[in-house]
Amino acid sequence: MCLIVFAWRPTHAQPLILAANRDEFYARPTLPLAQWEEAPQIYAGRDLEAGGTWLGINADGRFAALTNIREPGKPPGRRSRGELVAGFLNNELAIDEYLRGVAARSAEYGGFNVLVGDREQLHFLNGNDPTPRRLEAGIYGVSNAGFDTPWPKLVKAKAALSDHLDNPDPEALFGFLSDHAPAPDAELPSTGVGLATEKLLSSVFIASPNYGTRASTVLLVNADGSRRLIERSFGPYGGRLGEVDLQV
Repeated sequence: MCLIVFAWRPTHAQPLILAANRDEFYARPTLPLAQWEEAPQIYAGRDLEAGGTWLGINADGRFAALTNIREPGKPPGRRSRGELVAGFLNNELAIDEYLRGVAARSAEYGGFNVLVGDREQLHFLNGNDPTPRRLEAGIYGVSNAGFDTPWPKLVKAKAALSDHLDNPDPEALFGFLSDHAPAPDAELPSTGVGLATEKLLSSVFIASPNYGTRASTVLLVNADGSRRLIERSFGPYGGRLGEVDLQV
């Protein structure tokens, strides 16, 4: 998952509205959003290479999502980052206790940002600065850098989300998640991957022959605990593959 924008409003009729894109190599085997057979309380996509996931919810009202931090040249972590999301959804530890455990072993993973929460609270942890943070009400975003780092794609997506909070229609949220426009060269971050790659990765929705947005996800959480989780999946050049719409 490489772009997440969300509105966290604990006292609102819709306390969490989230829109996210997962970017990955198309060759990496993946299952779409579904209820997990061996852990039926979990609803999430599945990374078949390492067994984890990038975003999901569970039947008890928990939510978790993950982005990687872009660190070219750094060796991969010993453990898969996707287990951080799956691990939270598959246990009953208090949020702060779970994140303390993640922080203690953060060096075993590549760089990551992880969001975890339930019906009452939402927390964030950056693996390179492992101090858990409880989020107050607000509009936030994270991509492949630190929390709320103002990369052009993140600034654009947060502004678009803000425009739709009064009526968070899923089609409108998917609309801005599908934005293919790259950022101007002068606004590109410098993360060590070269200008052409920075340009490719600067759009909200990424499409190319080998790497791009594999899934777009919208999550709407209501104050009564009901949730709607919608995932659209894509292949090379952004070709649409399917949609899953769950109400839990």
